[in-house]
Amino acid sequence: MKVFIAGLPLEVDEAELTAVFGDFGPVKSLRIIKDRETKESRGFGFVEMVNDNEAKEAIRCMNGASYYGRRITVNIAEDKGPGFNGGGNSTAGKGSFKRN
Repeated sequence: MKVFIAGLPLEVDEAELTAVFGDFGPVKSLRIIKDRETKESRGFGFVEMVNDNEAKEAIRCMNGASYYGRRITVNIAEDKGPGFNGGGNSTAGKGSFKRN
C-alpha cells in the first residue's frame, strides 16, 4: 500500500522516515519529494509498505500527530494518473507522534 505524508519537517531525511514507518512493518520504498533546483525537501513524500494492515495502522497512529512540532497528514495515496505521484485528503487525527 502506498501512503502519502504531508507536513514533513524539512530536517527529516529518508533514512529517518524509513525507520519511523519501519516501526509499523517492512517498508518497500520511500521517497521524500524535493525541489528540483534547491534539492531541499518540499515537505511531503510517499511510503510504500509491504503489508496493507501495517500501512493502515501507521496511518491511524500518525495522521494528525505532531512530528518535530509540526502536525503531519498521513493517508492512503490516491492515484492521480500520469504526471502525478499521488496525494490525499486530510482527516483530523489526535495524539502526538514522537520518534525516540
